[in-house]
Amino acid sequence: MTTLDDVFNEGGLFAQAIPGYRPRAQQIEMARAVGRAIDTKTPLIVEAGTGTGKTYAYLVPALLSGGKVIVSTGTKTLQDQLFHRDLPRVRAALKAPVTIALLKGRANYVCQYHLERSLAEGRFARKEDVAHLHEIARFAKTSRDGDKSGCAKVPESSPVWASAVSTRDNCLGSDCPNYQDCFVMKARREALDADVVVVNHHLFFADVWLKDEGAGELLPRCNTVIFDEAHQLPEVASLFFGETVASGALLELARDSRAEALAAAKDFVHLPAAASALDKAVRDLRLVFGQETPRLPQHALAERIDFLDALGNLDDALAELAERLADQAERSEGLDACRRRAQEQSAVLRRWRAGLIPAPAAPKTGAEVKEENPAEAVFWLEVSPHGFQLNATPLDIARLFARQLNQERAWIFTSATLAMNGNFKHYAHEMGLWDAEHAAWESPFAYKEQALLYVPQGLPEPNSREYTAAVVEAALPLIKLSQGRAFLLFTSLRAMREAYDLLNARMPAMGMKYPLLLQGEGTRTELLDRFRTQANAILVASQTFWEGIDVKGEQLQLVVIDKLPFAPPDDPVLAARVDKINRAGRNAFMEYQLPRAAITLKQGAGRLIRDEQDFGVLMIADPRLVEKPYGKQIWKALPPMLRTRELNVVERFFAHIGRVAENTEAQSAE
Repeated sequence: MTTLDDVFNEGGLFAQAIPGYRPRAQQIEMARAVGRAIDTKTPLIVEAGTGTGKTYAYLVPALLSGGKVIVSTGTKTLQDQLFHRDLPRVRAALKAPVTIALLKGRANYVCQYHLERSLAEGRFARKEDVAHLHEIARFAKTSRDGDKSGCAKVPESSPVWASAVSTRDNCLGSDCPNYQDCFVMKARREALDADVVVVNHHLFFADVWLKDEGAGELLPRCNTVIFDEAHQLPEVASLFFGETVASGALLELARDSRAEALAAAKDFVHLPAAASALDKAVRDLRLVFGQETPRLPQHALAERIDFLDALGNLDDALAELAERLADQAERSEGLDACRRRAQEQSAVLRRWRAGLIPAPAAPKTGAEVKEENPAEAVFWLEVSPHGFQLNATPLDIARLFARQLNQERAWIFTSATLAMNGNFKHYAHEMGLWDAEHAAWESPFAYKEQALLYVPQGLPEPNSREYTAAVVEAALPLIKLSQGRAFLLFTSLRAMREAYDLLNARMPAMGMKYPLLLQGEGTRTELLDRFRTQANAILVASQTFWEGIDVKGEQLQLVVIDKLPFAPPDDPVLAARVDKINRAGRNAFMEYQLPRAAITLKQGAGRLIRDEQDFGVLMIADPRLVEKPYGKQIWKALPPMLRTRELNVVERFFAHIGRVAENTEAQSAE
């Protein structure tokens, strides 16, 4: 029987199969902890610093356990990396006869039914969209899995995809005429048969755990669930346990209802009229806020008569459409599916108006777990430039999550950022993992030799109007020293755009002609590709780029963070949770806000050093890091870099980096 020592030790299976592999004590210790948790079915929370090799540390004991394993990751990009690179490599090294499957959400697979209907309707006016639709059709004929990531000729951002895939709302399920050839069903069948299934957090909660009848079979069959990038779970779980009415979903319902009426109920004129009325009611509600894009709790809208009138009209229009669809539902599967969607959305909207949120049912584990009382929640509105969402978010997911775990399987939660100074209390309390084992291992990187933390002096208060300009002025000398090769990460889109404009104006005057990239000028993947391929590039971004980004080598030598990433105080969910904690006699800032900020900052700081050969400077501009009593707790949570407030120390560090690079090049030449 293969043991962990057989795999990880010097001369072991990894050393034989993976070029350049070297044993790391942290990796081996983590693998043992995961192995014990799998054997004893004990929940385990693990923090492993960057460079530990945590992916291999959990995959090896999982594959050796012999049971069915679900691995859930933070993003689809990490899913693909696990499935296409890490799992095959570990499986080959172990010579383990395990089968693996990749399962994504329904909207990632081409839907033959919706594709054919879109081709027949010819609804697209732009030549580019028509060409993209036909390219998707060609791809669907030759693709084995129908995963849209394999259709390279159609950008992921193309609006055509919405008409070539299905959603939970508009999928016809077993009533679909293309059911036997459905790419989604094929992926699910492969997942049910596989030993290891790779999903992402949103899919795990939305499909695997409970809500979707098809993928819901996965969880009862598995022995181990592993959450990688587990720091994202509280936010994802809040979405799952809550409810949302989104303008986009309502407009899609109106559009689909018109299309289905045209196909199966041409003689019933009231149905298209009801769909158009819903369309208008959705748009009228958005128009109430004009150019504003607020995030407001429900009680703050109580005096807005224009909003309340528009909300009432929306409720009436949705109920009318549901009634008209019910009249015609027997005429086609598509009309019946629209009826179900309309009735479900109408029920959620009315619960939102009444300030009610139902408690979640138990997951499909075979056990009967019931929650009698509705969950305490905050009801709030979020308005975007083109739409809105009515959200109901539970204030406390810990009780909801904990009640639905069980002892039938092992639950592993791992990330590089879960603890604050080695303390897991915040995460365990937030997720209801009070009885979980926990362990932490620091990164094997030599941070005191590889990295410098710089907090500039003399910056104004972070909430002052001149703050972003001051951050840019403080960063410019460092950008010159690093010769570009920088990430500038901001806590708000407004500050990000202001900084970009300032850099565009100031850099040429200082003789710097480095490529300047801005978040939003392409997809995240496109921007990263440009950053990696354009010498001396600078990327200006928001928190979208704070995690899941891996740029190794001299291409990235400077990371600038403008502020400590506290959530905005006017966020309705944060405000309600803070109020609840304080009303209970506890300190919400120290217990909730500070740990969250520290964990988020660790994620941003983690972009800098990704390899044993990396060097660089982390500039955190926020003076609160050193001037406020709580600041010390935050910087102690960061990797153990050298620290300074003096620019001349930064200059010497960059000079040192240059000498190291020259010596490395000289040794390579020899």
